[in-house]
Amino acid sequence: MPSKLRTKPLVATSDSESSSLSSAPGDEDFDFEPAKTTRANTTAPTRSSTITRGATSKRDSIANRTLEGRGLKRSTIQDTPAAKRTRRRSRQVYTDEDGTGSGVIKGSIEKTQKWKKNSAVVKLEYPEASGEQTTSGTAQKPTRKKSRRKALHKTEERQNEEEAEDTPKKRKRKRKTKEEKEAEAMPLTMRTLGLKMLIGAHVSAAKGVQNAVTNCVHIGGNSFALFLKSQRKWQSPAIKPEHRDQFKALVKEHNFDAKSHVLPHGSYLVNLAQDDLAKAAQAYGCFLDDLQRCESLGIKLYNFHPGSTLGHPRKEAIARIADALNRAHRATSSVKILLENMAGSGNVIGSTFEDLRDIISLVDDKPRVGVCLDTCHAFAAGYDLRTPAAFSSTMRTFSDIIGFTYLSALHLNDSKAPFGSHRDLHQNIGLGFLGLSAFRNIMNEPAFEGLPMILETPLGDKGTEVEIWAREIKLLESLIGVPPDDPGFLVKEKELAEQGTDERKKHQVVFDRKVEKMRKASIKGKSKGRERLTEGSERGNASAGTSEVGSGSESCSH
Repeated sequence: MPSKLRTKPLVATSDSESSSLSSAPGDEDFDFEPAKTTRANTTAPTRSSTITRGATSKRDSIANRTLEGRGLKRSTIQDTPAAKRTRRRSRQVYTDEDGTGSGVIKGSIEKTQKWKKNSAVVKLEYPEASGEQTTSGTAQKPTRKKSRRKALHKTEERQNEEEAEDTPKKRKRKRKTKEEKEAEAMPLTMRTLGLKMLIGAHVSAAKGVQNAVTNCVHIGGNSFALFLKSQRKWQSPAIKPEHRDQFKALVKEHNFDAKSHVLPHGSYLVNLAQDDLAKAAQAYGCFLDDLQRCESLGIKLYNFHPGSTLGHPRKEAIARIADALNRAHRATSSVKILLENMAGSGNVIGSTFEDLRDIISLVDDKPRVGVCLDTCHAFAAGYDLRTPAAFSSTMRTFSDIIGFTYLSALHLNDSKAPFGSHRDLHQNIGLGFLGLSAFRNIMNEPAFEGLPMILETPLGDKGTEVEIWAREIKLLESLIGVPPDDPGFLVKEKELAEQGTDERKKHQVVFDRKVEKMRKASIKGKSKGRERLTEGSERGNASAGTSEVGSGSESCSH
């Protein structure tokens, strides 16, 4: 018995029953020439059988394309005499030549006259599964056909892929991380700490000193100041060990250097010039406690206000301050104490560079003493910083009297009060009488590189410190390398100056009234008020004596 072939017929239909249409295979009687199988081939035969006919039609070409999509070729059909076309076609069955089932020898075509549409069934020869030579006793299994449904499915997939390539892909929205949400809440993203100018602000240390580090990070600063305890109390609880450890860990995590990037501020209550023994002891105890807190946190710098003479001779008051510093140095091992210049006149110590020089000259351990230069205080005391020429002159004066060796930090503040007013009124950068030009001079002074530069500018409502200080830090950094005649800088300077016009006018009126009052007092012979008014503008240098401090000190680049 010949083996039964596993073949799947391919059906093609015509739109007409007319036997006169030569393109309609349903009315034709076909003769087939049996195809011989070859068992000595070294390669697989092609997937086709040969059936010829004379004419082709559009439907034939469609059928051919369908077969080609399946990896097959349509057989051509032999033309038969017209007389035979009217015959009823009989079924023909084609079997293997040798009964081995190794390949299809013939196909069959049949017509059912009851159908309205003609159909043609063509059996096709499949290639052998392997290209190797077959033995005489072994049948080669044909390669299994893929179903039409699967082929169409793959075609649709390819079309969908092509359409997807033509259509621009919709970007999938990435879900924001917690860190990204926190960064969006900040007006200024955190930057690296490799800048030469270390700009920051006096941030809050509420609920623990460790919070000062993160508060600085939130404003984009790379240096910061803080209070190590309440500045309004003589005694405060010690720093908790866990807060101390967290502070050190956060400083390391955010790449701060506690020895040069952190500048704690001393208590406002302390006056080391106090002549009363009990009060002096109380002030010194509070002062020393701050220094010990610095050492426990690994902080090297500490800034404080020198104090007041309280009506006593200035020379004696300065000596008491220096004596307290010497005792504090002996009680500690590493903290460097910085004297802040002051704005006031009269009994206030430190409003002139000479006061600071005289204190330093009496300190034994000079490497552990320095100066923190406050821009608002200097301007109010009569040291001009506004123009490049005035700034250079003031820096030369500082270098000649104190020396840049002792300059260790800066407080960056504009001034609400006019020049030489001796009023300590801080203003936001660019809005006060100093103006943006003064800070452009500061940000381009090479002698200030690597020094902590701390903003103490006023804030608005609670919670606005992040926005205000972040904006001012970015503004100050933008001034680095900018020449004084830069068009963009001049526009920004004018814009900020206009914002502070009303505030400046108000304080100018107050200052003018004070000047007029002192002028009238001087006419009556009360010269004391006049001397106090002119002290700042003359910078207090006329009566200053010589000192070892400042001799041989570094000179300013200007």
